[in-house]
Amino acid sequence: MTYAPSSPSSPSTALLIVDVQNDFVTGTLPVPGGADVAAAITAHLRANPSRYALVVASQDWHDPVGDNRGHFAAATADPDYALTWPRHCVRDEPGSQYHPALDSALVDVHVRKGQGAPAYSMFEAVDPAGRGVADTLREAGIGAVDVVGLATDYCVRATGLDARAAGLDVRLLTDLVAGVTPATSAAAMAELDAAGVELVESGAPAGPTGSTEAAR
Repeated sequence: MTYAPSSPSSPSTALLIVDVQNDFVTGTLPVPGGADVAAAITAHLRANPSRYALVVASQDWHDPVGDNRGHFAAATADPDYALTWPRHCVRDEPGSQYHPALDSALVDVHVRKGQGAPAYSMFEAVDPAGRGVADTLREAGIGAVDVVGLATDYCVRATGLDARAAGLDVRLLTDLVAGVTPATSAAAMAELDAAGVELVESGAPAGPTGSTEAAR
């Protein structure tokens, strides 16, 4: 599918929904508040049907065989929750599916990452045709993104940093993310702020505000 570039009078902002999947809400790697975030993202999209030119959602989509290049902890070892993790988001298994509180019918582009390897940022993901997120956004004329999803301190962080590296204006909607721990979430927020990501709540008007929020 080809996405038409936005016209000068139409929105040029995309919403990036990061990894709102069952395993990150109620499964093997649950994020506190994940279900609330899933429902709030849906509410935000329904309340703002014209805000975004494109809505992109990512899924971790790991291989069922092997350790995905060391991403899954060995059966004889405990995960360190930094480089190795419990088995999660294995393709086509229930844990890899979007959480039911996220209305996936509101998503325009679905991308998947981590097929056989560690992957945190949505910008490592591809659509069914193998196209990356940066190319999809460029083709659609997107110049700015709002980032939401799970988890603040891992995949949301990586996505926000990569979006800035791609030359996009980036806002993190602080009421539509949740992190694993308060300390690591605060550190991620500080890093994103330093990289030029705006930290605002979802009710903030579109465009630069310069405001920041504390991590959840």
